[in-house]
Amino acid sequence: MARISDSTVWRWLHEDAIRPWRHRCWIFARDPHFQAKAGRILDLYERRWQGQSLRKDEFVISTDEKTSIQAQPRMHPSLPTEPGKPMRLEHEYERAGAWAYLAALDVHRAKVFGRCDATTGIAPFERLVDQVMSQPPYVGARRVFWVMANGSSHRDQASVQRLTQAHSRLVPVHAPVHASWLNQIEIYFSIVQRRVLTPNDFPCSEAIAQRLANFERYFESVARPFEWKFTRTDLNALIARMRDRWAQSQPLKLAA
Repeated sequence: MARISDSTVWRWLHEDAIRPWRHRCWIFARDPHFQAKAGRILDLYERRWQGQSLRKDEFVISTDEKTSIQAQPRMHPSLPTEPGKPMRLEHEYERAGAWAYLAALDVHRAKVFGRCDATTGIAPFERLVDQVMSQPPYVGARRVFWVMANGSSHRDQASVQRLTQAHSRLVPVHAPVHASWLNQIEIYFSIVQRRVLTPNDFPCSEAIAQRLANFERYFESVARPFEWKFTRTDLNALIARMRDRWAQSQPLKLAA
């Protein structure tokens, strides 16, 4: 039986004139204040705010929600790994409930706070905020900066008013639209997805909640703050490159 090597296939694809797989999705920054909003988050990661260093009793929290984590018990029991064989997971499954996972990460202490709720929304998010802000060191902090995206649970000026009225020491810091990569909680969520939720063979939603709670404690016992290297200087250079590319892509305008 004839066999074509992998390298030969890739060479044929590389030499072919039509390459539909060679594309990259991109979301361009449309927020006119993108640079300013992103810059203040990057400053907070370096423990600065409005040109001043944060004090020891000031903290930075990164927060978001992971929606619809479903329990999917399989129609046949999963088979464990064996020498030379991966774990085998039945394709068909039943639905046994779902959670929304809300979490907050103290970016400089690698401290995680999480909770499972039936859905996302204003009330579930405010319960997470209360959970964090009601315990030390945040309950007695000078300021606690909350970095968050623009989800419906915590966006716009209305959310700022709700949060600051409930917790006078809380400072909401919204990221620009389409800038989830600035939010360190997304790094934690990616770890959770790989190490906790995959493969999904949970018998019930309660098993998901217990696994997530156990992982939070484990993560805190072994983790260190993420080594965040993208700074305001890098941001400014990126914005400058984007402006140059945008200018080059515009059609030439002939003088009248």
